[in-house]
Amino acid sequence: TERILIKSGYYNTKVTEYSKIIVGIYRLTMKSNSDNFRHSSIQGVIKRLKLKGITIVIFEPTLTSTENFFGNKVISNLNEFKNMCNVIVANRMDQFIEDVENKVYTRDIYNRD
Repeated sequence: TERILIKSGYYNTKVTEYSKIIVGIYRLTMKSNSDNFRHSSIQGVIKRLKLKGITIVIFEPTLTSTENFFGNKVISNLNEFKNMCNVIVANRMDQFIEDVENKVYTRDIYNRD
């Protein structure tokens, strides 16, 4: 969580503006080709970031934009999602977010599961 806060500019922001920081969660699943995200570990990261006052948005193609994920807005348009986020947290890097690699935080430094 700390590295995400640093990358988002959290420590360079006034307390009254924390909610203007938008952290995007790119895909909720932990493994490739999985749709099991209801109990994924990203939920803990989301909770800790929200406690800091940060706005969270989710891009998860298996959800629709009319849904929310534990109170967090779901964005179904990938370009809109990429443009609105200060940081994008991804379990793994993939071709769909390579164009915003500078915004991406992932521990997948080898690009594999």
